[in-house]
This record gives sequence, C-alpha cells and structure tokens, in this order.
Amino acid sequence: MSEYRAAHRYALALMAVAEEQKKVGEVDRDCLALERLISESRDFNLFLQSPVVKTLKKRQVLGELFAGRIGETALRFVVFLASRGREPLLSAIIREFYRIRDERAGVVNVTASAAVPFTPAEEKRLISRLEEATKKSVRVKYVLERSLKGGFIVQLGDRVWDASVRHQLEIVYRRLTGVAA
Repeated sequence: MSEYRAAHRYALALMAVAEEQKKVGEVDRDCLALERLISESRDFNLFLQSPVVKTLKKRQVLGELFAGRIGETALRFVVFLASRGREPLLSAIIREFYRIRDERAGVVNVTASAAVPFTPAEEKRLISRLEEATKKSVRVKYVLERSLKGGFIVQLGDRVWDASVRHQLEIVYRRLTGVAA
C-alpha cells in the first residue's frame, strides 16, 4: 500500500475517533505538537524512522514520552501506530488529518508568493477574491520570494494564478517573437 493511501486511511480513522469522542480540537492541538516535535527534533524523527528499535520498545518510549503531554486520544493513536509498525508515517498522517479537517470545514489552503509583503488591504482583497472564486473559506500562507521582482503568484492545490512581472514579461516576449506558449 502506498504511503499516501496508508496515511489517508489512518488519518480518516483518527478523525472518526476524534469526532466520535467530540475531541477534534484537542486532537488537532496534539497533532500540532507532534508535528512540531517531528520537524524540530532530528533524534525523535530518527527514532520514529528506525527499523532497529523494536516495536515493543517504541510503544513503551512513546507512551512514557507523551503521557500527560498530549490527550488520551492522540496518545493511544500514536502507541497504536507503533504497535502496527506505522510510526514512520506519523508526519504524513498528521498532514492528511489536517487536509481532511479543512475539507470538512470548507477551508482551502492557498500559498501566495510575492517579492514584498502584502499590505493588510491587499491581503483582505486577495482573500475576498479567492473566497469568491472557490466559494469556500480561504487560509493563506504568505511567502516572500525575492526572485519575482514584482507581482505575485497564488497556488491553490494544482492551480496556479501567476500575476508576477516575470510572467507578464514572458507573455510579451512570446507575442513579440511569435513563440507559442
């Protein structure tokens, strides 16, 4: 089974349990803490990925490490993953959990790249336009990309709106030289 499919199934199971127990917010916060630990601690990440550490030892260490630090639902889930040898998928499962959560809440995640930071008025206008286009709530991640020189690029899933100066110059060049896009 591919990593994505396995992560998707485990994330769906985690979401189902969290919804059943009415603890989606708690599990969400716990996932954020776990994700932060995975990204910030190389040792913890190596521990999760290591095939050398026995399953029983991983279950024990994870149980002791997270007891009292994360909620019971998330703790039991992490220990369950370790018992099934799926703890290396934890990061992918968390990303998929967030995607499912946002999808159910009607939220789309967008990345907006620009050469200079957006002003609050520009941010508000961009969000308004994106919500109008998608008919959903929009969560925007702003990225500074100095190579753009001007304008911005918005990415929503596999769709890209390129309003950068670089792109506009490429269009003009193609028109002048007769080169097809």
